[in-house]
Amino acid sequence: MLPQLFNPGLGRLIGAGLLACSIVTLEACSQSEDPAGQKQLEERSGEQSPEQVSGTTAEKSSKAEKAAPESGVDYHSFANTNDYRVKHLDLDLTADFDNKILKGTAILDIKRVGEKNPPLILDTRELDIKAVRAGLGDDLKPVKFSLGETDPNLGTPLEIELPKGANKVAIDYQTSPGASGVQWLEPEQTAGKKHPFLFTQAQAIHARSFIPLQDSPQVRMTYAATIRTPDDLLAVMSANNDPETEKDGVYEFEMPQPIPSYLIAIGIGNLEFKPMGERTGVYAEPELLDAAAAEFEDTEDMLEVTEENYGPYRWDRYDLLILPPSFPFGGMENPRLSFITPTVIAGDKSLVALIAHELAHSWSGNLVTNSSWRDLWLNEGFTTYLTNRIMQFVYGDERYKMEMALGYDDLQADLADRPDKDEILAIDMRGRDPDEVFSNIPYEKGSLFLYELEQKVGRENFDQFLMDYFNKFAFQSVNTEDFVNYLDDTLLKQYPDKLSKERINEWIFEPGIPEGAPHPQSDAFTKLDPIREQWLNGEIEAGDIDTEGWTFHQWKYFLDGMPEKLSDDQLQELDETFSLTDSKNNEIAFSWLMIAVRNDYEPANARLEDFLTSIGRNKFLRPLYGNMVESGKQEEAKSIFEKAKSGYHPLTVKVNSKIIYGD
Repeated sequence: MLPQLFNPGLGRLIGAGLLACSIVTLEACSQSEDPAGQKQLEERSGEQSPEQVSGTTAEKSSKAEKAAPESGVDYHSFANTNDYRVKHLDLDLTADFDNKILKGTAILDIKRVGEKNPPLILDTRELDIKAVRAGLGDDLKPVKFSLGETDPNLGTPLEIELPKGANKVAIDYQTSPGASGVQWLEPEQTAGKKHPFLFTQAQAIHARSFIPLQDSPQVRMTYAATIRTPDDLLAVMSANNDPETEKDGVYEFEMPQPIPSYLIAIGIGNLEFKPMGERTGVYAEPELLDAAAAEFEDTEDMLEVTEENYGPYRWDRYDLLILPPSFPFGGMENPRLSFITPTVIAGDKSLVALIAHELAHSWSGNLVTNSSWRDLWLNEGFTTYLTNRIMQFVYGDERYKMEMALGYDDLQADLADRPDKDEILAIDMRGRDPDEVFSNIPYEKGSLFLYELEQKVGRENFDQFLMDYFNKFAFQSVNTEDFVNYLDDTLLKQYPDKLSKERINEWIFEPGIPEGAPHPQSDAFTKLDPIREQWLNGEIEAGDIDTEGWTFHQWKYFLDGMPEKLSDDQLQELDETFSLTDSKNNEIAFSWLMIAVRNDYEPANARLEDFLTSIGRNKFLRPLYGNMVESGKQEEAKSIFEKAKSGYHPLTVKVNSKIIYGD
């Protein structure tokens, strides 16, 4: 996923505007429960005694407050993964668009980790559990179950009494209409305006809102599913979609590779398919299909060059699903089928780094996965590094340098506005909701750390290291300490004169950027600084600026470098010369609207309202709403938000209502 970044202190975007994906710093949730203090990676389950990982809720909470987070522990899941591991999921769900619920059955194949027979504890959020059966093989009988105390951020634990030896559990249930991981769209909210649409968004901890399971990235499972829909709609999943499937209302899927729960995804709508290459294609509403296929036609090239440098693509096909504009993120790396916002269809391929990012997750994130959200940088830092390299492979050195430089500048802006504890790669996430605040730290700091390693050992050597890393840990979930130990056994032994353990620990466990870290720069940007300064000083007019051939990146750099305040004449001159209010590139329009809001530029007000009501991508909405509130336009923000929120994703409503209303 790419980050949705907002610096509330500066009231402006932090982020290259190209990446879309995951989660880092959050507002405090209840400290009364530490529901997952007993969990570790399956591979490391023998490293702690039961006494070390068990105890009452109060004991675990007290321990969490006093000690550093335990390596391999997922503090955002209730599941007792030291006792059981879900290995396979069978789903049979019906999409009820009238009542906005998914209803059906989830069957979990479980593996016992120990010899005891405690209750099985699963994660849920606002699920209506109808019945539970359990047993050995297909001999399943009704069993007792209970729902525990609800945590406002983590949901509700489901406790199931298991017969001795039971290895399968079937749960009949239905979701709530307001499920946090499901969005139901009315026909008028889609491109075609004739059919409804459904999509799920499970990262970070929202799979539990539409499936009862062990909702932790350290638990990997295969799955099969039957999805039942109205006859005129097509269902797709993060699984083996058949491009030639006909619409008949019943669709079957298999995901043969083990994945974590946050990568389970469903999309349902009036979808059609168009191939882009031998292994790549795009699903979209007919109204968007051709434009999307043309915009992202280089996806096959991206796939091939990534394979050449970092090892085989292990997921069969790589397709894209273009969602309605209410999708809250730029993209989501669901395996085999990345979910993509239509806001990156610019007509000139200027925003396709987002595709490179989601594709890169097929290696870093989906293949090798962070074992908890504390280790998110292992997903996103590696993916951001790979994204830049993919862009260089396909689009050349100048594009690569611009992407790198923008990322560095965004990181600097983020570091300037965050407390030290939130500048650490291996961040302490206990008592925090991984949806509340996004940060550049795991993305750009993580990428910069890897870039320094590359610079010290040489690009060819580092590429080989990455390929070996992906191969060694393929289809595993790892934590920060696993990676550090792997560095000890590889690069640190191979290059003791170039790398040190102290420097690596400083990067990962200390705030800020270590002294002497690389500083990526681009001549395409630095030459714009004097031009901007000359215009601001009145030495040249806007019409004298030669923008022929400027990329989106240069426009972003030029606009984002403007001072907080501009005069009415300056705003009018920029707008009339470059038609910024009417820009069709959403990233350029966003940067301009941020300036317009700060300076109360009235001619942009209509575009601002249209922008906020037609797009649900949080990377745009959060900074714009935040800027409006900071600029004394809270009532205008409320008015627009109330008009738009019925079309926003639940996550978007949750985050932006806090900005606007201070809830």
